[in-house]
Amino acid sequence: MPSSPITIPLPLQNSPYEILIGSGILTQTGELASKVLKPCRCVVISDEVVAALHASGVIESLRSSGFEPHLLTVPKGEASKSMAVAADLCNRMIQLGLDRKSAVFALGGGVVGDLAGFVASIHYRGIPVIQLPTTVVAQVDSSIGGKTGVNSPLGKNLIGTFHQPRLVLSDTATLSTLPERIFQEGLAEAIKHAVIADEEMLPLLPPDRTSNLSPLIARNVAIKAHIVGEDEFETKGTRALLNFGHTIGHAIESVAGYGKLSHGECVAIGMIAALDLSVRLTGLPSDQAERVKRVIIACGLPTTIPTDLPTDSILDALSRDKKFDAGAIRFVLTSQLGTAFVSDKVTMDEVSKAIGRLS
Repeated sequence: MPSSPITIPLPLQNSPYEILIGSGILTQTGELASKVLKPCRCVVISDEVVAALHASGVIESLRSSGFEPHLLTVPKGEASKSMAVAADLCNRMIQLGLDRKSAVFALGGGVVGDLAGFVASIHYRGIPVIQLPTTVVAQVDSSIGGKTGVNSPLGKNLIGTFHQPRLVLSDTATLSTLPERIFQEGLAEAIKHAVIADEEMLPLLPPDRTSNLSPLIARNVAIKAHIVGEDEFETKGTRALLNFGHTIGHAIESVAGYGKLSHGECVAIGMIAALDLSVRLTGLPSDQAERVKRVIIACGLPTTIPTDLPTDSILDALSRDKKFDAGAIRFVLTSQLGTAFVSDKVTMDEVSKAIGRLS
């Protein structure tokens, strides 16, 4: 039997919704979705691996609640986050007769959530999406907040939209099916949340995979929801705090080639650089930086850059990042664990030296 879910509201002015967290709730997808959507023709977008594990239950639940679902799968991995794959999905949806009254269900990790959300935002100029995240990174971070997108050959997530879901259903039972490396990479986002907003969460990481993970997932969701609620479109600076570790992390991910290092692994390395800069520029006590580094290592995440990634290439990729504003980089730093701020005072020379210290 599914557990009674933890419900966290995201009270956005124009598109409020709820995030439900609990074990086994994927089997209630149709029932819960029908509370926010009129049953309709829809697609469940997933990757081939996740679909084999979880799609049949979702499809059955949707059908039992009056939806007309079709399953569309894409290859597993970051390469599926492309304009070509997005266009192909839209074409397949048109062939299936999905129109403006239809909907998308995104079943999978961060790649599927970003891709399916983007497809929903552009199909017939926008149809509803419900997020069904199945990885740690998707449940604590990427499924919440409405950022959708695909990658450009020139950088990660450079093509995208804001398209809020109607509902997020985070079934923590799906986390038991994750390979260890995929589970661990999602913990990078939890570490990030601890650094910027909840220092007391650090001793809880890494969690015991056999324990009830819903409270830990919910704790992270509450942080993400609060920040998104204050700054939905990242215009006030608050939401930018969620980029801690991502500035250099995205650049490393781009240069390494999508798939060589996971997103979470690159964010972990990026956090080491951000902590280094925080110690040198903001007065973050070095013992606090070391404490976070120990947690990163305990979570099985890397702290150094592969030797075959040139600093100049990483800096070039970083210069194309969305976090540049009128040519100046906005870098998230911390002077005390549990807090963070956006600085435009970090020079490229300082960033270059920080990257150099990651070897």
